[in-house]
Amino acid sequence: MSSEAPAFTPEVEAAIQTVREDVARLHGELVRYNLVVWTGGNVSGRVPGADLFVIKPSGVSYDDLTADNMILCDLDGNVIPGTPGSDRSPSSDTAAHAYVYRNMPEVGGVVHTHSDYAVAWAARGEEIPCVITAMADEFGGPIPVGPFAIIGDDSIGRGIVETLRGHRSRAVLMQNHGPFTIGVDAKDAVKAAVMVEDVARTVHLAREAGPLIPIPQEAIDSLFNRYQNVYGQSADTRR
Repeated sequence: MSSEAPAFTPEVEAAIQTVREDVARLHGELVRYNLVVWTGGNVSGRVPGADLFVIKPSGVSYDDLTADNMILCDLDGNVIPGTPGSDRSPSSDTAAHAYVYRNMPEVGGVVHTHSDYAVAWAARGEEIPCVITAMADEFGGPIPVGPFAIIGDDSIGRGIVETLRGHRSRAVLMQNHGPFTIGVDAKDAVKAAVMVEDVARTVHLAREAGPLIPIPQEAIDSLFNRYQNVYGQSADTRR
């Protein structure tokens, strides 16, 4: 395989650099919201206008992540040679992210965390029921559970796609593993990761105190529609 960098158009080069900067910065949000420990977890972002995405290197401290050591991959998860970061190994979840991008073209960002309460629900293989309005707003219903899958190939990606395709939720709890979230871009997927941990914690605490009160489906539908289509100054405000 050639180690020379491929020739991209100036527009694609600019898009790659923007996504590199965004993805590097957004890893800091995972630390800020206590969603990861050590070097676990990852953020990726699709490059607009190209069959490429950017993801973090494997096993590198969050303090050391920069735009230049983010790794550029094709949609099969192969590292693009000759590009910044290509001398490093990409995240162990790269194949899962690549599978999502190949099979869900509307997805522009994927995030995986090991956040405490969401992982606890995943360890039980139990979906988070939609019993608070913030959950209806953001996810349009319960947070589903995906199948158990081994890290390393695209098994996790297949489970994510099979579970979320046609589902309102932008988050899935992969059984015995933890949450993965998707979004229109990397920032949107990070927001979903923050929100899924928030509702995982709140619903857990509520259930410990007593029975949960379901929200009627028609109310969930109304809340979801209002938040997704009316709330804020524009669609971007929600992200």
